[in-house]
Amino acid sequence: MSHRRAGIIFLKINGEVQDIKGSATYNLGRPKREAMLGADGIHGYSEVPQVPFIEGEITDRADMDVAAFLNTTDATITIELANGKVITLREAWYAGEGTVGTDEANIQFRFEGMSAEEV
Repeated sequence: MSHRRAGIIFLKINGEVQDIKGSATYNLGRPKREAMLGADGIHGYSEVPQVPFIEGEITDRADMDVAAFLNTTDATITIELANGKVITLREAWYAGEGTVGTDEANIQFRFEGMSAEEV
């Protein structure tokens, strides 16, 4: 039996579907653990927070308000993966550079938020 694990994905910003290109990357914002080393060996680990995010690239459309997109704050961002998972980023803001490429109408995006979950 075969199961699709990767491929078609959907990106929504406050429920509005975007034209996503290629792949996306996400981080659930769980603490990053780093080893604590001493002269006599490993003493344990420390944790530092990470910012939850979803990033990738979308295609610009004639009816898209790019300025409003770049000014997005307090949004709910969802990405629906080919394997059936849904990643939800809450209280999110646009954290990218805002560069738009005209040759392929592409907009790089990075949304960071206060929390993320995998459903």
